[in-house]
Formats: sequence, structure tokens, C-alpha cells
Amino acid sequence: MSERFTKGRRRSIAAVTIGCAAAIALAPAATAAPGGGTGPKDRTATITVMGTSDLHGYIENWDYFTNAEYDDAAHNDVGLAKVSGLINQVRADRGAGSTVLIDAGDTIQGTSLTDYFANVQPVDETGESHPMAAAMNAMGYDAAALGNHEFNYGLPLLRTFEDQLDFPLLGANVVDWDSGAAAFTPYVIKTVKVTGQKPIRVGILGLTNPGVAIWDKNNVEGELRFPGIVEQARKYVPEMKAAGADVVVVSSHSGTSGTSSYGGDLPTENASTELAEQVPGIDAVLVGHAHQEIPERFVTNEQTGESVLLTEPKNWGMRLSVMDFELTKVRGQWDVTSARSELLNANTVPADPVISTLIAEQHQRVIDYVNTAIGTATETMSAADARFRDTAVMDFVNEVQAGAVAKALEGTPNADLPVLSIVAPFNRAAVIPEGPVTIRDMAGLYVFPNTLFGVEMTGAQVKDYLEYSARYFTRTDPGAPVDPATLTNADGTPDYNYDMMSGVSYDIDISKPVGQRITDLTYAGAPIDPAQRFAVATNNYRQSGGGNFPHIATAPVLVNQTTEIRQLLIDYLITEETIDPSTFFEENWQLTRDGEPVFD
Repeated sequence: MSERFTKGRRRSIAAVTIGCAAAIALAPAATAAPGGGTGPKDRTATITVMGTSDLHGYIENWDYFTNAEYDDAAHNDVGLAKVSGLINQVRADRGAGSTVLIDAGDTIQGTSLTDYFANVQPVDETGESHPMAAAMNAMGYDAAALGNHEFNYGLPLLRTFEDQLDFPLLGANVVDWDSGAAAFTPYVIKTVKVTGQKPIRVGILGLTNPGVAIWDKNNVEGELRFPGIVEQARKYVPEMKAAGADVVVVSSHSGTSGTSSYGGDLPTENASTELAEQVPGIDAVLVGHAHQEIPERFVTNEQTGESVLLTEPKNWGMRLSVMDFELTKVRGQWDVTSARSELLNANTVPADPVISTLIAEQHQRVIDYVNTAIGTATETMSAADARFRDTAVMDFVNEVQAGAVAKALEGTPNADLPVLSIVAPFNRAAVIPEGPVTIRDMAGLYVFPNTLFGVEMTGAQVKDYLEYSARYFTRTDPGAPVDPATLTNADGTPDYNYDMMSGVSYDIDISKPVGQRITDLTYAGAPIDPAQRFAVATNNYRQSGGGNFPHIATAPVLVNQTTEIRQLLIDYLITEETIDPSTFFEENWQLTRDGEPVFD
């Protein structure tokens, strides 16, 4: 570790990182030639930077929702224990001293493991080591960028996680709300020592997603601001170069598409390509956020004409990015002469027993917890078809949300407002089984740590909202074959940005253009009154603008609860003891073409 970065450092620590350096002995193959000569070996060296991203709380190759080893159609493996096996191989091959290990964010949210240590036994209250911190420390990470999901559980837990790390948590575009001072370490410079030669200094800049300002507004408003990725890189890359960085690697929690899910209100969400094109001095970008797989891509910087290497490892620890840099000494200074990258597959190695042993007790504690039965269901309810037909399991979520909002409105001037509710089909594999229902079943149904909101919308705004949501479907002419596999996710719209609404009835005519699809929209059996006021139950992600849905982000807030929606689901079952679809399931929407149902 650097003498300038110490465990527990936090908040305004911007410029001090120019001195951040950790001595890493270079592999023997890159050392100077015997006798101190000036041959070619004295003027060249190779270093390796390994990268992970979007780990989302996976340590073991385990699916807490299915209570079994993780598996998918491609037979991918997940988790840091597997990644550690790959890292051990690379270090053995390249020489441990010639490698640097970094991460591009979204670390502490995404599994029942991380939810447990944020909500059930939160580490900021218990003082227990966060399992992700323990594992990453043991693996010898040198730096990690903040992801947007790092902010989901609030700043106290994030700061506790930061304090537990043996390496800096980087966020060059996370600044104090009032002063604009850096709230996290912007960058670190690691020193790779070459025997008998000038050391190689590797600068690592960390950038996160500006969308945090929207997605976690409740946690960061008044505390933190999130300037643009390109804007902050322009500020810090020259500073890193002036501080002596021979290699500049950006760990960027931002995809490459140049698009944003939240419109143009904030700097670009997926800006890694712009970053490489517009900011001189960057040698490589470790890409995160998009959950895509980029083995190797080169982007030309518009000012210098130099090629910039981009790579993105597949999420959840399925892949490890390995970047190799060849350097040549030019007039006494190291210069990057070539770069290349590849992705290594976690399913090719066994799990590292050191990591598995380290977190074994915590892992088992969570397994025991999520498999606790808390009630029963009268029949099986599956989410497999929820994205294209009304289902009982989605109605269950809407029933709980609407009931919680109605209860919160009791005794207020808005108590008489009709309550509607919206939900998205987060997890196609979710099932509430007939018989005993566990915490795991509830967590699988609602996989995000969203909290409940209630907002006021008019009938006209409800219509606009549903029209926007209906863009999720591929336009399909009457009589044409309908394939459920290609019917949804039009224009790349993810499942979590398709909302279905309870409390009103409507059809979605998929033969019509986007914006003209909602037909027969009624409330209480009559055409909806455009001026009628409704209370709409939703989550904090949607209320804060996530998905860029119309009206909802500016709608008057009637209810703002800090309780997670999945906890509301759990509490409902504990109280009611039984989930019975006959008490709440109503097929209030369907897909049609020219008035004819698409599905029976």
C-alpha cells in the first residue's frame, strides 16, 4: 500500500493521491541485463493489469435464489473465489510482481449475501468485516472504482466498506455537494520497480456513473454530486501524467454505447468510448456497468491519434480482463509502445480454497437465513411469462405495494385517492412455490433493494406512462407469428424498464406504432378521466427518474418509505401467513392486435 493512502482514509482526499505508490517488484523477465549493460532488455519491460467489474456480491459459485451452484446455458461460473483462481494463474505466469489488480465497480449489491450484510446484520452497525472486503483484500486488489450500486444502501454502509478495504476506493467524479471537493480518492499511482532500472509508474483513475444522482437520489442528494466522466478525466489525467504516471489506466463504471437511460438531464451514462476518444493521455479503459463482454477493442483518440485499449469482463466474476502493456525507455522515460488484452473464463479453474475458507461461515449463515420458511402459498406462481401476460406473481407485488401506500395515506388529505401500482418483471426465473415459501423466494421475486414511493398522477399522465412502457414490445402485424422470445425487449429495453400497472384495465395493441398502443384504458369500469387524480405506488428507482418514464419523476410525492419493497413482501407473508392468488389476482391487461388477444 501507498504511504499516502492509509486504511480508513475518507472524504476530501483529492490531490494527495499524486504521491500514492506501492512498490511492486517486476518479474525477473523484465529486469535489467546482467552487468548493467545497455542492451535491448534494459530498454523494454512488460507489465500486466488485471481487471474485474460488476461483481455484484458474488464470491462463491452459488445461486442463493435457487439454493444450488450457479449455472446458465453457457455453463458460466461466477464469484471471486473462481476469479482468484484465474488471478493466481496469471501471477504465476507473468510473475506476481509484474501485475496490478483493479475493479470497475458494482461490488456490494446484487446477491442475498450482500443484502444480508447491508440489511439483516449491517456491517456499519455490527463492525463485522464485509465479505466482499475480506475477499478482495485477500486477493490483493490494488484499487477499485465506485459503481452506481455502491450507493444503494446509503453512505454510512459505503463508508464502512471503504474503511475495511486495504486499497483505495476510487471516484474522481464524486464530489462534496457544497464544496465540490473530492469525496473519494480520485486516482492512485502504483510503482512497479524494475531491478537496476527506472521504476514504472501505473496511474489508475476511477470514475463512476453520473446516474447515481438520479438512481440513489434519496441517499446522495444534499451530500454528493456526480460531474461528467469525460469532464473529470480531463481534469485528472494531466495531473496524473505530471505526477509521473508512465501508464494511465481508467477504471470506468460506464458502458461504451454513448447512450443514457435517463435522457439528457445528466452527463452521459455510458461514456467510456467518449472518454477514450476525447481525453488525451489514456492508455487503456477497464469498462464496467453494461454487463457486456469486450475482449479487446481499440478506440482512436481524436486529439492525439493514439490507440486506446478498451476491455470489459463479463459481470459477476464470469471473466477476468488481462491487459498486457509493453514499454520502451525513450530518453530515460518509459513509454507504452503496445497494449493488448484478453478475457479469461472463470469456468476453467477451480475455486481458490483460500477465498472459500475465508468467507465460509458468512456464506453458510446467509444460506441458512434465506431458506427460512415464513409462510405458505396456495398454488405455484411463476414469473416466466410475466413480461408478456398478466400473472399472479406480479399482481402479488402490486397488491403489497398498493396496500402499503393506501395504509400510509390513511388520515391524510389524500386518503381518498384511488391507489394504482406499477411493477416490472425483474427476474424471469422467479417462482413462488405451492406450499412453504421462504425468504429466498421473496428475494428472487424482487432482486433489487428498492424502497417504496407513492406519487400523484392524473389519468392523462397514467396513459402517457403506459404508452412509454409499451415500447418494450416489438411491433407485430395482425396474423403474423408471435414468438415470445423476440416479442419483448424492443430496441434493447431491459425487463426492468417495462412496467405493468394494477388498479386500471387496459390493452396493449402491439400492431400499432409506439405511442399509440394503449387502448380501452378504464378505471372502475369506465373510460379513465384524464383529470382524475390517482396515488401510484412505485419504487425509488422509478420515482427518481430511472428508465426516463414520463411524469413520475416530477409528480408530487405522497409517500416515501425507507423500507425495501422485498421486505414489505416478506412482512406481508409473515402477517398473513398465506399467499392466495384468488384474493388479489385480476387479469387487468393483455396484449392485442386490432382488438384480438395475442394469447389465450
